[in-house]
Amino acid sequence: MPDLPVVVIGAGPQGLAAAAHLAERDQSVLVLERGAAAGAAVAEWGHVRLFSAWPELIDAAARRLLEASGWTAPAGGYPTGAEWAARYLLPLAAALGERVRTGVAVTGVAREGRDRVVSSGRDDAPFVVHARTAAGEERILARAVVDASGTWSQPRPAGANGLPAIGEAGAADAVSYRIPSDADRFAGRHVAVVGAGHSATQAVLALDAVAAHSPETRITWIVRRDSPTNLFGGGAADDLPERAALGGRAHAAIDRGRVRLVTGYRLAEIRREQAAVTLVAEDGRRIPDVDHVVALTGFRPDTTFLSELRLDLDPVLEAVAGIAGEIDPNLHSCGSVGATGARQLAQPERDLFVVGAKSYGRAPTFLALTGYEQVRSVAAHLAGDHEAAARSELVLPETGVCGGAGDFGGSACCAPPLLQIGR
Repeated sequence: MPDLPVVVIGAGPQGLAAAAHLAERDQSVLVLERGAAAGAAVAEWGHVRLFSAWPELIDAAARRLLEASGWTAPAGGYPTGAEWAARYLLPLAAALGERVRTGVAVTGVAREGRDRVVSSGRDDAPFVVHARTAAGEERILARAVVDASGTWSQPRPAGANGLPAIGEAGAADAVSYRIPSDADRFAGRHVAVVGAGHSATQAVLALDAVAAHSPETRITWIVRRDSPTNLFGGGAADDLPERAALGGRAHAAIDRGRVRLVTGYRLAEIRREQAAVTLVAEDGRRIPDVDHVVALTGFRPDTTFLSELRLDLDPVLEAVAGIAGEIDPNLHSCGSVGATGARQLAQPERDLFVVGAKSYGRAPTFLALTGYEQVRSVAAHLAGDHEAAARSELVLPETGVCGGAGDFGGSACCAPPLLQIGR
């Protein structure tokens, strides 16, 4: 199958970087993006400022490709999602040219003429990618598939047990699952933010800014952990200063009294009470008169379009099995994850790789740097450069946080450090 392309699913940061590495190695590659433009998912959270600086957001092969066309990398600072897309992702897609197709939704991937059960001749059969476009359905043959489709399309619900809380679907008009881009609309209202990660922190800070000029605004921050010990990050011990600053600003908002923090709260029900809702925890505690719930409890991967392929995913995290042990948030929240290259990402289905945030499944731990190392290694493997594929070039910043969430209290300790927090 040497004349067939490597099909990359998703034209986000990792998908485009994968294409840049493959192109640099003279490999035929085709990127399929369901959005109208590259970086479509990033554009949806374009109002959010990243805590990673520009140098940590640009892939090495992508930089070389762009600079060959006269592009100049931003010198420094911390971009918003919109700036990341406009100044890097869209120019990168343009430099890749016809290798990137937008408006193409992948609906399934299989081996040509074989469903998941058939083993005979499987490794010698090309992949067949089923896709839907404005013109209709089509099939695309590929010699390898790199799934970089991410997890953005599947936010997790507000309910504490992983399923929607009772009444969550019925209260859909009062529940959202993204960092609000229009926080000012909540002025004078009572908003509950559910979640303990960086997205929840960003939402709390956006609402706190509203409360600063609209004092009647009420903010309730709901976390499932019994202890807030790790909620505010590693402070001065965090190697990413802007990530550390998020926690510091959130702590200050609570100290000022504009944000009420509720810990050990596992949401069981969202009860409609006329114009507002009442939140009910598993232990019976109630938070009444809530106008809106912002649920930021993480994401989960969509593997439905890979159902006819043979996958090895961790049964707990839905992460690639080869890396799950190092990123399990029940155990770790400090240090740096080890190399996550082609060997760790390999699937039972030969020449299928799941990369980027999707490779981490439900683990809220992914950084762009990790994904860039993943696709560098995978591209080298697919080009036959196994020495480069096996080499680790990943150096991640420390978080300054030690602890796991397995007991809801965050008291577990990492020894040795394995995990890098950040999404």
